[in-house]
Parts: sequence; C-alpha cells; structure tokens
Amino acid sequence: MRAYGYSMPAYFQDMPVIGSPLSAVNNENAEEIIHIEQEISDLITKAQSEGRSDESLNEKGQLTAMQRINGLVDEGTWCPLNSLYNPFDNENGSTSVIKGIGRIAGKWAVVVASDNKKRAGAWVPGQAENLLKAADTAKILRIPLVYLLNCSGVQLDEQELLFPGRRSGGASFFRNAELAQLGIPVLVGVYGTNPAGGGYHAISPAVIIAHKDANMAVGGAGILSGMKPKGYVDEESAMALINAQNGAGARQPAPGGVGTHHESTGFFREVCEDDMGVIDALRRYMDYVPAYDTEFFRVAPPQEPLYPAEDLYHIVPINQKRTYDIYQVLARLFDSSQFSEFKPDYGPEVVCGLARLDGLLVGVVANKQGIFMNYPEYRGAGSVGVGGKLYRQGLIKMSEFVTLCNRDRIPMVWLQDSSGIDVDDIAEKAELLGLGQSLIYSIQSGETPFLEITLRKGSAAAHYVLGGPQCEKNNPFSLAAPTSEYYVMHGETAAAAMYVRQLVKANKAGQPLDSIIQNMNDLIEQYQVKSRPKFCAKLGMVDEIVPMSDLRNYMMAFTQAAYQNPATICPTHQMLTPRAIREYNSTHR
Repeated sequence: MRAYGYSMPAYFQDMPVIGSPLSAVNNENAEEIIHIEQEISDLITKAQSEGRSDESLNEKGQLTAMQRINGLVDEGTWCPLNSLYNPFDNENGSTSVIKGIGRIAGKWAVVVASDNKKRAGAWVPGQAENLLKAADTAKILRIPLVYLLNCSGVQLDEQELLFPGRRSGGASFFRNAELAQLGIPVLVGVYGTNPAGGGYHAISPAVIIAHKDANMAVGGAGILSGMKPKGYVDEESAMALINAQNGAGARQPAPGGVGTHHESTGFFREVCEDDMGVIDALRRYMDYVPAYDTEFFRVAPPQEPLYPAEDLYHIVPINQKRTYDIYQVLARLFDSSQFSEFKPDYGPEVVCGLARLDGLLVGVVANKQGIFMNYPEYRGAGSVGVGGKLYRQGLIKMSEFVTLCNRDRIPMVWLQDSSGIDVDDIAEKAELLGLGQSLIYSIQSGETPFLEITLRKGSAAAHYVLGGPQCEKNNPFSLAAPTSEYYVMHGETAAAAMYVRQLVKANKAGQPLDSIIQNMNDLIEQYQVKSRPKFCAKLGMVDEIVPMSDLRNYMMAFTQAAYQNPATICPTHQMLTPRAIREYNSTHR
C-alpha cells in the first residue's frame, strides 16, 4: 500500500487560522490608494513609451524590449523591478533597460532587456547600477540571469557618469563571471550592434544566442572610422568623417558579426533568423538549467487565502497615524490564512512565525500596531509601548527567529511598518543599540533570502534591521506599497532637530521667529515629497512600487524562486523552527 502526502502534517498542514471577513469598508482610503497606484502606473507607461515608437521598430523587423520580454516569459509570471529607477534624471525617464523576474519555460530567472527604443539601448547614467541590482537578485536567489541585449555602447557625452568607479561600467562583467563561478548561468540573446561596453555585455554571459544581423566587438565601426586623432576636429577631419559615413572613403563595416563570431571564433552558440527565434532558443536553454521540482519542498497543497487581497485597500490606512490589525493583513497574503506564531506573548510589537506560499514554507516578520500596556518591561509598571516601535524583547525575538530560519533554510518575508527604535538613556541602558546590531549579525550569519515589503513606514535604523535592502547578502529586492514612506525620522521631528537651537537663540534675542518657522515648514514639505514611493523608487531606495492586490503575486514569485535551486537544504523533518514554536507555545499558555 502506498500513501502520498506531505511530511509532518501536525506542524505544517494544520496551522492556526487567522483573520476574519471585513467588518467595515473604507472607500475613501481605498480610493486614495488606487489613485496613487494609477499615478505610478502612468509614470511607468510614460517612461516605457519614450523614444522610438513600437511601430517604427516593428516595421524594421525588430521587436521592442517589452515585446521580447512578453515572448520570453511565461504568461502571467512577469514581476517588473526598478521600473522608475532613474537617479540621474535621464530625459527618457529610465536607465534604458527593462528588468524584472519571471518564469521562462517553467523556471524563474532575472530578465534584463535593453530598451532598443531609446538610442538602441545605450548605456546611460544609472544603468550600470541597475544591472548590478539584477545580478545581485540572481546571485541571492541562485536563479539564471537572462539578457535580451541590444546595446549600442556608452552614451559618449556622459561618459564620466558611466565609465569609471567601483560599481560603474565594467563591474557587471565581473559580476557575470562571479555568477558563472557560483554555478548560476547567465544567458544572452544578442540583437543589433553591440560595440565596446555592449560587446562585453554580450560576451560575458555563459551562453550566447545571436540574431543573424547581430554583432559584438571591442569597438564599433564609428570608432574604427575615427582612430587617427589630431587632438581636435577641423574641416578636413569633419569631411573625412562625412565621406567615411557616406561610403566615399574607406568606411569600416561593423566588426564582430555572425561570420566572425559563429563561423570563426565560435562565440555565438546559435544564430537565429528572427527575434522570436532567439527567444525560442533562450527558452530551450532555460529548460536545460538545474532546478528542483517545487514539489520537493512543499509542505502542504497550494491554497489561496480565505479572504481577498482587495480587502487590503480597506485594512491598511494611508493615514500613518491610524492603526490596523496586522493579522488581518497576513490573512490576505498567505495560504489558507494560516499562521503559526513564534512567541506571541513576548516582544508583542513584532509578529514572527511560519506561513505558506504556494504550499512552500516561509518565515514571516511583521510590525504590530496599537498600544501595549505595561510595556516595555525595562521602563517599569505603567509604561506604554507604541506599536511600530522596536523594543528590547522584539529585537531579541527577531534575532532568535532569524537564526532559526537561517538554520532551517527557510526564506523570509518581512512586512515593515516601523517608526524606529526606542530612544533615550533608559533605552540605551536596555542595550537596544547593541541588540539592533546583534540582529544585523544574526541576519549576516546566514544565507536565507529575504523579501522586504514596506507596508507603510520605513524609518531610521529600524528600516535596516527589518530585512531592508541594506542586507545585500540576503535581500534580492525590496518592495514598496502605495502607502509607504521612507525617512530617517518624521519631517516634523527632523525640522525640530535642525532648528530648535535657532528658535531658542532668536527667542532669547527677542527676534521674530517667522523665517525660522518657514524654514521648518519647508523642510517638512521636502520630507513629504522625498519620502513618497515614487521619489524613493526613482533613486533606487526601493525596487518596485507594487499595487496592494499584487503583493501576494510578488511574494509567490520570490518564494518559488528561492526554492528553485538553493545551495543547501534542510529536510522538513529535521527543522527546529516549528518544534521551537510548538514547545514555547505549549509551555506559555
């Protein structure tokens, strides 16, 4: 007799159910969030529409970057990243690449497509860092990196912003070599002319698939035509360039075409007749790369939450001063609305525990809102703790939970909404400074991938320790919700910190306070603008602003990718985390 099922059902398939149906709707809150989502969507659409029209490229036999992505990625799995990333204010509203994660032939990969609508995908300021972000995601999740390359080289009039530096220009080529050494394949489909930096872009992956008209080279035809410099340009030089371009002189053809790199060097693994041929070949090579069947790691059948994700528009207040029930949020994100909580009566400002996504186990850390009476304990009886702030017990609990998840190789999802860490001399005597760094040490001690989602506030050092993007070893990407804000402290607090001495001095001297007050209000307004998601996404402080209804999709993508090809595994029946939860809860009822 053969019975099929999942191991340890008492731990993983019958977790406590959390949440309840909505008791009331908040249409005003929902409408405001949807308005922000539409604004973000419009900005992304505008950035992607800049440059040549889709029609003009299609008429020349080329697909656009987005059309190539849609042909490459399995339908319904595309999760864009860094759509608004543009730290140097490039006129086209982007860094001339489109990137994200998606499934290709059933396997997750990071995809980077040169935006051939914008100067044939030329390197522009910010692109190098964006490429490193993509490589970081592939490295942490151990999933392939796939380029749809159509890069005409460096934007020459801004070379000083592109070429030199530790994380500029050529750094991505070294990262591609590192990925290969780690056993993480880098695949590239090469289109168009790819000279200089574009050539290294093309040659640095492990497998190179070429369009029949593609080329890649150390230098392009334009460089070859101008390789006898005088140190200046005069009319003779100008005419020589004109004649070369018009074919009257010894105009050089673009080097490194199919005849060279397929027939001679053999660098091109395959040559394809058209755009879709390259895409089909990439899908075939993705089928060759290693990946576990997801069923290997499942602890329960995949199940939807009991409650719809659309409820989140009514549950999470856009007003940062209003509280909400974090369990109601979790109930709309995780399988079967089930959650096994770790130490629920210890460190009550933080919720830790195990949940499932697509039947796969994940660790969860989230901030709880509200008021906690007679807490934190180090402030004595009658103290009042504020939800969202981190205290001694919460920091200890998170450090313990991260250590357990690291030990058991359980990926983690962090849902961040924190106003910071408790401060003053009492807090210092309670060792909060050291405990915050202890949590960072616990994080850095393991290889567990983290997905960090800022539901509302990402503030001060709490943003670092709550799985934020600063933990580059673990965090493949971070997400913002439409309700998010990021700041080292609230604008009013910052204004007070900056101007309190000026206020005191002016008041003592009997001088008017109007100009100082105006400066304070100006700073508060700046904080409001610069803490909002679209500004933070532009600078790369967050990797994507995700609609509330799509958060679970990104969480599923992260989780499935994390389990696709992990470097190490812990068998479920050898895990300590679920046993520690059961042991603690059974003795602290």
